[in-house]
Amino acid sequence: MNNFSPSETTVRQSLASGECSRLIAGLRSQLNRVVLGKSGVVDHLLACVLARGHVLFDDLPGLGKTTLAKALAASVGGRFMRVQCTPDLLPSDVTGFNILNQKTRDFEFRPGPVFSDVLLADEINRATPRTQSALFEAMAERQVTIDGEPRMLSETFLVLATQNPVESVGAYPLPEAQLDRFAMKLKIGYPDRQSELELLARSSHSTRDTTAQRVLEPGQLLQLQQSVADVAVEPPVREYLVDLAEATRSNRAFSLGLSPRGLLQWQRVAQAHAMLAAREYVIPEDVQAVAGPVLSVRLSGMGAGVDKAIDSVLSAVAVPML
Repeated sequence: MNNFSPSETTVRQSLASGECSRLIAGLRSQLNRVVLGKSGVVDHLLACVLARGHVLFDDLPGLGKTTLAKALAASVGGRFMRVQCTPDLLPSDVTGFNILNQKTRDFEFRPGPVFSDVLLADEINRATPRTQSALFEAMAERQVTIDGEPRMLSETFLVLATQNPVESVGAYPLPEAQLDRFAMKLKIGYPDRQSELELLARSSHSTRDTTAQRVLEPGQLLQLQQSVADVAVEPPVREYLVDLAEATRSNRAFSLGLSPRGLLQWQRVAQAHAMLAAREYVIPEDVQAVAGPVLSVRLSGMGAGVDKAIDSVLSAVAVPML
């Protein structure tokens, strides 16, 4: 562990840091109560949410992706919407559309699922590229443009998208431009034996533990997200991040290296990870802890071996002595 103590000039005291810790602990508790035995996944998801990022779940059906998305929406007090992506899904089915009111003879706007706080895009790779592109502006700018008129989305708008890595028939691979708009790719995986036994016992007599309780009041999620920017990133850590990004671009294992947008998201997620640890500054271990989820969504070329390639990049770059 690095003995890192940032300078007084770079550390800014977060407002109500004790309150931040209390709220984060509450979110952790609710999500871990609903999705058993996946504390690591929960922490990565929370880091992504606090960093204002979007998540791509790349995993098999039935492992709790929808349950986790609903629990997150409930715990942050947000409006949850779900859209099942199919080849016949239209862009307007996602963003909304204007319709003529026969009585008033005026056009009225019918909002789509993006006008929510947490949007679950189930099996996103089954939507056509045209429909997938409808999410580009929403994910990057938190707004959509309909008939030439921009409409703002929730400031804390979050996309949780899923895709099945096994079934490829009728699927449209996500373009690199869309993958780069996700902050993370997560895999939930199968639960351990004890968690499955507890899951069976729970389902046989009660359903109360499958529903998350609200933790945050309106505006508190945005305050938590803004507090992430107060987590200090010292110059040696920034240089470490740039060295890692350059290493991905020169590594032959990857057909595409990390983009500047991806690098910015990596830093922000590392700041959020430090905040989850109740720390006011980022250390190299924060960068390393989120490297896999952050890099795997936007680096291609190795297929199933991408995790080993990411490990090789982390091993090849010297860790700063702080």
